[in-house]
Amino acid sequence: MINTIYDFKINSLQGKEINFTDFKDKVILVVNTASKCGFTPQYAGLENLHEKYGPKGLAIIGFPCNQFGGQEPGEAKEIEQDCLVNYGVKFLIAEKIEVNGENQHPIYHYLKHALPGILALEEIKWNFTKFLIDRAGKPVQRFAPSFEPEDMEEEIEKLLTENPSNN
Repeated sequence: MINTIYDFKINSLQGKEINFTDFKDKVILVVNTASKCGFTPQYAGLENLHEKYGPKGLAIIGFPCNQFGGQEPGEAKEIEQDCLVNYGVKFLIAEKIEVNGENQHPIYHYLKHALPGILALEEIKWNFTKFLIDRAGKPVQRFAPSFEPEDMEEEIEKLLTENPSNN
């Protein structure tokens, strides 16, 4: 039975295993990304959050997905070029996955069930939907694609100052 985000593993864009147990006692921000989307400039805001709050315990993980308008058509090398080179992304980028449907990655099934969206619908509606997970591994907030990364700072700071054993 899946109880926390720590029960998951996935490969990075470079093929190395990402084990979520490595993020125990950290605040985690999970984002489904795409390199050819109108929201792609949010990579810069996400990277700013990573630089500002990473040393304080924030882990950001981007999950490339091509399910919305075919806006992440490339393979790992092209995605890496877009994210890491064009946008200077230094936070973790996972392998390309599906976030909805029959082939959705289990982590997204877990997150969507824990935090349904508008009208209690679980489906991800577009690229750059964000999930904020507290230091105890519990999903606590879901943000729409149009919600800018810098507008999450207050919530992130609050979670970073909470003691995980209080949750």
